[in-house]
Amino acid sequence: MRLVKWLLLSALLIPGTTWALCSVVGTTPVAFGTLSSIAVRTTAQSSSTLNAGLSCTGSLLSLLTSNDHFWATVTSLQSGLVGPTGDVIAYTLYANNSTSYPITRGTPYDFARNGIIDALGLLNGTTPKTVPLYLRTTIGSNVAAGVYTETLSILWSWNYCSGIGLGDLCLGRDISNGTATLTVNLTVANDCTITAPNIAFGSAPVVSAFTPVTGQTINLMCTKGSAYTVGLSDGQNAISVNGRRRMISGSNYLAYDIFKSAGTTRWGSVGSARRASSDAEVNPGNGLGTGSQIFNYNAKIYTDQPTPPAGTYLDNVVLDVGF
Repeated sequence: MRLVKWLLLSALLIPGTTWALCSVVGTTPVAFGTLSSIAVRTTAQSSSTLNAGLSCTGSLLSLLTSNDHFWATVTSLQSGLVGPTGDVIAYTLYANNSTSYPITRGTPYDFARNGIIDALGLLNGTTPKTVPLYLRTTIGSNVAAGVYTETLSILWSWNYCSGIGLGDLCLGRDISNGTATLTVNLTVANDCTITAPNIAFGSAPVVSAFTPVTGQTINLMCTKGSAYTVGLSDGQNAISVNGRRRMISGSNYLAYDIFKSAGTTRWGSVGSARRASSDAEVNPGNGLGTGSQIFNYNAKIYTDQPTPPAGTYLDNVVLDVGF
């Protein structure tokens, strides 16, 4: 006779059970792109990365308590973005895309507080999600052109309930840490602020009665350390025979020209006809960034031409700066 014993197998499936896992992963660099030196100096520039090195998946947002923490400690050997000449562009890190949650370097910042983790949805679902980080430059950086970089070290440290059972019972905690490296870069381009007043010869009955224009200047405020040249185009009606600029009224012309400083050398747009930054009457040399360099000039109407019919004569001259 064979005895048979039935074994009753049972299992209790606890509703709501979820496990979580966080880890440090490779980051996505922060790139501000290429910006003019004037924009960097006068306007706060923003950028971000969607991946600052912490990746998590799972868990329930509503179960984060005061005992759950996600710390980030940011450090660096530099104090900001450093360029080729040693200039520094300062910036601030933020935990979200506003300026409400600044991160202080060297001080642990808890992403579990202030609802930031909840807003990110970092622990919701089964698809891994990474923590973003936001950056904003500080106004006032007077810097030379070039590539500016910094490498940040981010120590991620976390301690949170990673498994939830029936009745919100914590079945285990995920406690670990790791360090991620994040690169930040910004390229500064040369630029200038130009102040160039119009030239007005006034009115006269004959060409010989026009008074030369003197005492006017062109002011340039160009990128710190930049060597540049300044050119003036021939205008819209220049005559090719002798290169003279001309104003026009209907089909009639009135020849004139613009000369360097107080002399008789024509200020043009090609080669030696241009003026170098080192040729400025005030602050000659490379650009200052926050200081003006002033170029004097004089303009006159040629008196060796016949007086054209009465009218308002106009021309447009383009000023260009070459680096």
